Amino acid sequence: MSLTACAALVEAGDPDRFAAAMAAPPPARARLWPLYALNLELARAPWASAEPLVAEMRLQWWVDTLDLIAAGQRPQTHEVAGPLADLIAETGQPMAPLQAMAEARRRECLGEPFADEAELLAHLADTAGKLMLAAGQALEAPEAAHPVLQDAGLAGGIANWLVAVPELIARGRAPLPAAAPDAAPDAAPDAAPAAIAALARHGLASLARARKARRALPAAALPALYPAWQAGAILSRAAAEPARVTEGALRLPEVSRRGRLLLAALTGRI
Repeated sequence: MSLTACAALVEAGDPDRFAAAMAAPPPARARLWPLYALNLELARAPWASAEPLVAEMRLQWWVDTLDLIAAGQRPQTHEVAGPLADLIAETGQPMAPLQAMAEARRRECLGEPFADEAELLAHLADTAGKLMLAAGQALEAPEAAHPVLQDAGLAGGIANWLVAVPELIARGRAPLPAAAPDAAPDAAPDAAPAAIAALARHGLASLARARKARRALPAAALPALYPAWQAGAILSRAAAEPARVTEGALRLPEVSRRGRLLLAALTGRI
């Protein structure tokens, strides 16, 4: 299967990440499409069935496939697995971040709520954070730059998670920690705004670290950061006005989105 098929999947299922990839030079895009398509496949697996066991079976197929790719095999019959195997063979990058992404989705198959902020942050670090790390590795980011990628990925993951909160609630999930660990029992119903603001501030701190150390990334690897192009503005909104999250009013206006992506592509800054 071709990279074109991977790009089409991302365009249909993850338009923001598609736009970020399209802002990258063509050689970088060719390495990013299989990773972003894999991420989409993994994210969809928990929603494959209302039955947790069936959803986990679909996810397990990917866990097994990633193990095969790590062993040097190339799946021939899947539109994402084939190009992904080609990418790994070309770059020689570690499979561990991709395998961690797959394993992290198991709890989503079960629909388990997050007990506290730390659990949610760990989940987002293993999904969005590991994806950005893998993207940077595909673009030959040195090991010294890996913390930049993971911090920016976590910030972007928190921002995207907060945007998705209304949809997750509508689909029967509990996407937010109920209360801070030291909150009184009767404070739980009113804890969502505080939990949202705390998550947003954590994301802003991660983003600040990534921005401060961005020069550790070579120019060729900067497109790995592009998917976090909206994170700063979204997280700032959520920290200042947590009600925007549950009201579904966190997304940026289209003009602002386009302008921020153009700035990221021109300067490498997020």
